Amino acid sequence: MDKKKEVNDIEPGPDSSRSVDRFGFIKTEQSNSQEGILKSRSTHERGREERRIRKWRKMIGAGGSDWKHYCRRNPHVVKRRIRKGIPDCLRGLVWQLISGSRDLLLMNPGVYETLVIYETSTSELEIIRDISRTFPSHVFFQQRHGPGQRSLYNVLKAYSVYDRDVGYVQGMGFIAGLLLLYMSEEDAFWLIVALLKGAVHAPMEGLYQAGLPLVQQYLFQFERLVREHMPKLGEHFIEEMINPSMYASQWFITVFSYSFPFHITLRVWDVFLYEGIKVVFQVGLALLRFCHDDLVKLPFEELLHSLRNFPEEATDPDKLLPLAFSFKVLSQLEELEKEYQKRLEGPNANSSSKRLQPLKSRTLSRVGSQVLSNSNVGKK
Repeated sequence: MDKKKEVNDIEPGPDSSRSVDRFGFIKTEQSNSQEGILKSRSTHERGREERRIRKWRKMIGAGGSDWKHYCRRNPHVVKRRIRKGIPDCLRGLVWQLISGSRDLLLMNPGVYETLVIYETSTSELEIIRDISRTFPSHVFFQQRHGPGQRSLYNVLKAYSVYDRDVGYVQGMGFIAGLLLLYMSEEDAFWLIVALLKGAVHAPMEGLYQAGLPLVQQYLFQFERLVREHMPKLGEHFIEEMINPSMYASQWFITVFSYSFPFHITLRVWDVFLYEGIKVVFQVGLALLRFCHDDLVKLPFEELLHSLRNFPEEATDPDKLLPLAFSFKVLSQLEELEKEYQKRLEGPNANSSSKRLQPLKSRTLSRVGSQVLSNSNVGKK
């Protein structure tokens, strides 16, 4: 990760003299050009966008009341519309519906408030240290000890208490920060719970457990997928001694929320929350395929720089996502996971590698009851 500003370097509040983009980020020269494209496009297509919002509202129903029924009756329509992008004005609600977090919130009234007010966390100093490094160019998080930073602290502290096995890891803050731009603290907290504990898809808590076991599994799978789908590039990576841990770890740990343009991050999250972790693999492969012909020519240092700094055209969601969906990886991921587990459990596996094996998920009910019964239990 690039080094971010330390707490003392952050301005005490947002600079009102600087303009912000439609998402609330301080504009740079590059974002100005992209904003111009988006603004002209939205003006030209305003009528179509309004019709699209009306379709979504009808699909969701008041407060999400029709969502489950519509999904059961029209799953292919839902998938197609999500892949085209959720309207920004409805994104927060839809994310809660497709992640299963809305159900968790309704089943656990008062839990979040208890965690924030009455519990203490051993990670509090770490969280405070990292707060100002989370989306430092967004107006909501710029003010030191302002509402954005307080909300971010509360969510991260609450989760570190809720699951003390995971606690807090730098990188979680970017996920929490992203969610807070679209929903309340409590809603953001339960969406993180839904993701890490596997309310709909496979649990992701192994991304943040000691040893980052799920990160290691995902990197193993991704490396093999690159060799399978882009053998020439895979061979070039081997020759230049490039492995996915050098460039792709943050893709998985933050689900592209750390260093990618915000408009592509949102589109990736739309699909990721609905279809699961396979989307991160697909987008990663699409980025490499998009830049394939340039990457295979580069020596080590230039190659590594390019893998950490993709060109603007490579992050156009209308180009990148269709390419990503062309990679059919689900069955391959399942086979590679089995192979990875066999390697960990094989006769040559040492005790340290066995500790890296992803832990089996525990039920939400057991974790929730553990938190409530143990008052002493103790990114970005």
